[in-house]
Amino acid sequence: MGFSVMITKLNSLHVSLLLSFSEFSLSNLKYSTSSKTLFNAGTKTNKFLIYCNTQIAENGRNGDIKEAESIFYSMPSKNIVSWTAMLTAYSQNRQLKNAREVFDKMPERSVASWNAMLTAYMRNRVEIGEIFSFFQLMPERNSVSFAAMITGFVNAGRVDMAEDLYNRTPMVFREPVCSNVLINGYLKVRKLEDAVRVFDGMVRKDIVSCSAMIDGYSKNGRVIKGRELFDMMKERNEVTWGAMIDGYMKVCCFEDGFDLFLTMRREGDVRLEPTILTIVLEACGRFSKRQQGYQVHGLVSRLGFEFDVFLGNSLITMYSRFGCVNAAKSLFDSMLRKDVISWNSLISGFVQAGKLEEGYEIFKRAPEKDVVSWTAMITGFSEKGLTEICVELFKMIPEKDDVAWTALISSFVNKGEYEEAFCWFVKMLQSAVRPNPLTLSSMLSASAGMAMLNQGLQIHALVLKMDMELDLSIQSSLISMYSKCGSLDDAYRIFKFINYPNIVSFNAMITGFAQNGYAREALKLFHQLQNEGEQPNGITFLGVLSACMHAGLVEEGWNYFKSMKSLYNIEPEPDHYTIMVDILGRADLLDEAVSLIDSMPFKTHSGVWGALLGASKTRLRLDLAKLAAQKILDLEPSNAAPYVVLSDLYCIVGKKKDEERVRLAKKLKRIKKIPGCSWVLLKNNIGLFLSGDQSHLNFDEISCTLWTIMDDTKQVSCIDHDLLSL
Repeated sequence: MGFSVMITKLNSLHVSLLLSFSEFSLSNLKYSTSSKTLFNAGTKTNKFLIYCNTQIAENGRNGDIKEAESIFYSMPSKNIVSWTAMLTAYSQNRQLKNAREVFDKMPERSVASWNAMLTAYMRNRVEIGEIFSFFQLMPERNSVSFAAMITGFVNAGRVDMAEDLYNRTPMVFREPVCSNVLINGYLKVRKLEDAVRVFDGMVRKDIVSCSAMIDGYSKNGRVIKGRELFDMMKERNEVTWGAMIDGYMKVCCFEDGFDLFLTMRREGDVRLEPTILTIVLEACGRFSKRQQGYQVHGLVSRLGFEFDVFLGNSLITMYSRFGCVNAAKSLFDSMLRKDVISWNSLISGFVQAGKLEEGYEIFKRAPEKDVVSWTAMITGFSEKGLTEICVELFKMIPEKDDVAWTALISSFVNKGEYEEAFCWFVKMLQSAVRPNPLTLSSMLSASAGMAMLNQGLQIHALVLKMDMELDLSIQSSLISMYSKCGSLDDAYRIFKFINYPNIVSFNAMITGFAQNGYAREALKLFHQLQNEGEQPNGITFLGVLSACMHAGLVEEGWNYFKSMKSLYNIEPEPDHYTIMVDILGRADLLDEAVSLIDSMPFKTHSGVWGALLGASKTRLRLDLAKLAAQKILDLEPSNAAPYVVLSDLYCIVGKKKDEERVRLAKKLKRIKKIPGCSWVLLKNNIGLFLSGDQSHLNFDEISCTLWTIMDDTKQVSCIDHDLLSL
């Protein structure tokens, strides 16, 4: 099969297998065998021998090992090709013991025979040390031998040993195959700089190595560098184009990616493959580009790909993301052949559209369910906050992988049940399932949610132990965790450690500065983001506006708010309006805040009125407080906050009757304020305290200690006031 670039069904163009050693071409073996071994060309005997060898190989590939054995053992004469073909047939059908017996019985062996046995060990997942011992026994090695062994080290996660062998590989065998394998290995473990070092040291760079590096640059947010390499290439194939298009899509540059796709079509040098169409369809769905999506769908039909299952699944996903689940269902029904991914795509579409019941009915009808099917339903129920059902579904999964575990853990994190998330994370580790970057990011979010720095430090230690510290998503989660736990120096240290921070990393650090009161630092980082060519998004401006809010920067906040639409074509969302109302309210510009609310291009939500309500209480604007309270109650009738704030405000301004009226209304409607909650971590045990709760076993002692602390605090405060008066 030679070199092959594997593009996964998740549309990630990762050049994960540059070499496939699973099959050895009989024609290559045939012509490499010495003329003494084969009969004279053209004789009937020679033709029969070649026919038998071909049939052994074909039956091995088709899984008919009995037929392959029958041909092999009935042959009147055999050559090296015959023995190697039988060895490979056993290897392909997971019969390692029989493959080794054939290898041991071979009357003579070529380097291809040794390579076939080496491949058999790798295919059957033999321990890497044993494979390397066999490699060292080889009397002769060629480029395939070294590339196979380096691939083995890479697949075993031993990139260090892969490079050590690479450095000892003769130059004549090193390029380009071995270099490509090592580059791929470094990219798999997110060590881009090491991959760049190997790539730069190559004398002969081929289309495979360049495509791998373009993909590597793109996955690490360095799409400009990837494009520079792309433009320098004299020859490109569908993988190269796909890697570059996918790179743009991954960094949210849809227009650039789609323009490149159109350029590829215009040039016409490369045949349009379903894989590239899948990348574009996925991006159209993700960025809600309906017009472009319809165009690509039409192109799929014109090219005769409408019956391709892979593309059909991508179309279902795209229309589902558009919210057109009925169109997705029609596509699904029209498919002549459906696989488990087809069912999963439709299930996920209904779940993401909020039609959980319909999605669950499709899930129950699916003839085959894999872990993705179960995970889709867990995610759906998780979004509804139904963690109990998530647990029930999780327990029904026959084989639970890291994605399923992560979906369950994330469901607890999203609901704020952080302790439960930690319990299930421990169970995951006890089940010997390796956490993935998303798992660890979720646990860092749980640590941040509880403001438990010790737990966050433990997860960080696990990140280092698992060699995931270079993962961008984890780095961003670490920044958020340290920021929310008040350890801003550590957060900034992580940020500075990132060689090429992306927009998520910048957003995490800007938000961290803003939350901790470092407004100027947050705004300075925002300008750095722009200078480095990153495009801010809505989340960026949430951090920027929060910084202005905490620092009382009214004019700056207003300018940033207006620039969202005018400079960056970002439509402000309800959360942006909420912060802006808060900024105006803190500056006693309440009438301007009301005008801003009235100008909102969509229905108001309780958050924006809550910001006005809080500011009205601070400024004793009873008229606006009543307006905001009524608006909140119209949206959320069971919300206790308006009653509490209004009654407090009436009390402050001396309107006792109105205060009692509001309190009575709250009581008659049986509306209760959610009690405040706090916790203390002591010797790895969390002590939870609710407002008004006296159920703790040591309540009297805790209460006595608390009063003592409060008295001491008052005394210190009095001393401070006395000193100030002197």
